Amino acid sequence: MLKALSRPAVKLVERYLPDPYIFVLLLTIIAAAAAIAVERQTPLAVLRFWGDGFWNLLTFSMQMLLVLVTGFMLASSPPVSRLLQKLAGLANNAGAAILLVTLVSLAASWINWGFGLVVGALFAKELARQIRVDYRLLVASAYSGFVVWHGGLAGSVPLVVATEGHFAVEQIGVIGTGETIFSLFNIAIVLCLFVAVPLVNRLMLPDEKDSVYIDPALLGETETKRPRITRPAERLENSTTLAWLVGIPGLLFLFDHFVLQGGGLNLNVVNFLFLFLAIVLHRTPQSLLNSLHEAIKGGAGIVIQFPFYAGIMAIMVQSGLAETLSGALISFATETTLPFWSFISAGIVNIFVPSGGGQWAVQAPVMLPAAQALGVDIPRVAMAVAWGDAWTNLLQPFWALPVLGIAGLKAKDIMGFCLIQLFITGIIIAVGLTWF
Repeated sequence: MLKALSRPAVKLVERYLPDPYIFVLLLTIIAAAAAIAVERQTPLAVLRFWGDGFWNLLTFSMQMLLVLVTGFMLASSPPVSRLLQKLAGLANNAGAAILLVTLVSLAASWINWGFGLVVGALFAKELARQIRVDYRLLVASAYSGFVVWHGGLAGSVPLVVATEGHFAVEQIGVIGTGETIFSLFNIAIVLCLFVAVPLVNRLMLPDEKDSVYIDPALLGETETKRPRITRPAERLENSTTLAWLVGIPGLLFLFDHFVLQGGGLNLNVVNFLFLFLAIVLHRTPQSLLNSLHEAIKGGAGIVIQFPFYAGIMAIMVQSGLAETLSGALISFATETTLPFWSFISAGIVNIFVPSGGGQWAVQAPVMLPAAQALGVDIPRVAMAVAWGDAWTNLLQPFWALPVLGIAGLKAKDIMGFCLIQLFITGIIIAVGLTWF
C-alpha cells in the first residue's frame, strides 16, 4: 500500500515542487502579504522588517555551510571512508540498504542534528557505490531520520528550558531534561519512530521499472592516491607533520572542553570537532583541500537561501503574524488537546520560521499562558512545540539543503517520499503527545 501511495506522491512532487530557491521566494511573498492583510501592517513597515532582518542569520548560515563542508571532509578522509565502506557492506540488498541508512541517520540525528544530516547523506552515497538501489529513496531515507532531532540530545527547546536564566524562567522555572528529553512520553515517541520510519522507507521501495539508479562513478572516489612530489612547496602541501602540528592541538582543546571543563555540544563545537578530526585523518593539507573543493560545490543553496529565511522570520515575528497564527490554532484547545494543537501550530509556523530556538521564542509567549490556564503539563507543551518544529522539516526543504548538496540531488527528488513520512510520523507524534 505504501509503495502504491508513494508513487503518485513522488510524481506529484517531482512535477510541482519548485527548486528550494523558488520555494523561499514564494514564502517571502506569502509572509509579506499575510502581514499586511492579517496584521494590518503597512507595506513600508513589512519592507523594513524584511530588510532589517535579512542578514540576521549570517552566523547561522556560516555554521550550516561548515556543517556540510567539515562533515564532508571528515567522512571523505581515508579512515572514515573505510569505516563507511565496511558499514555499508552489512547491507546485501536494496531493502537492507534503506533500513540501514535510516537507522544510522536516526541514531546520529538523535545525538546531534548537524551530525545526523551529514552522516546520513554521506552514508547514503557510500551505500549507492556498493548496492543497486533507488538513489532518491536512499537519500530521502537518510534525511527522514532528521525527524527525531528535536526529541534528542541537541534539541533546542528542551535545552533552552533546562538552562538557568532562560527568557521564560520567571514563568515556568528551569525544567530539567528528565521531564522533556528523557520523559516517558518522549522516549516512547522516539522508540516508535525508530521502528516506523525505517519500515515505512523500506515499504516505499519502488519496483525495478520505477526505480532511479545512479552510476557509482558519478559519486566520486572515496580515496585519492598520494601525489608525486616534484616541488619544495609540495612537501609542505603534503606534510603530515604540518597537518598534525595544528590538528592535534585542536583535538586537545576539545579534550579540555569536554573532559576538564565539562562542556557540552553546540553547533560551533560540532564544526570544530569535524574540522580538526578531518585535518588529522586526512594526514596532509593537500588531501584536506582536495576534499574541501569537492564539498563546497554543495553549499550554494545555503549561501543564497538562508538570508531570505532570515527575512521571512523577521516578518513573521516583528509583524506579530507568528503569534497570531499560534494563538488562533490553540484558541479552541482543551486540557486534553492543547499538546496536539501546539504540535500542529508549531509545524505550520516552522514552514516560515525553520529554527527551533527562534520558534520557541516566538511561540512560548502564546503556548505557556494557555498551558497554565488549562492546567496542562508545561514540559509536554514545550516538547509539542519541539516536535512540531522537527516534524514539518519533512516538508520544508530548508534543512534538506546540506543533504541535497552532499548527495547531488534536488528537493523534488526526495520530497515525495518525505511527504508519506510526514503523514505517518505526524500521527505517531500526535498520539504520543496527546494520549501517552
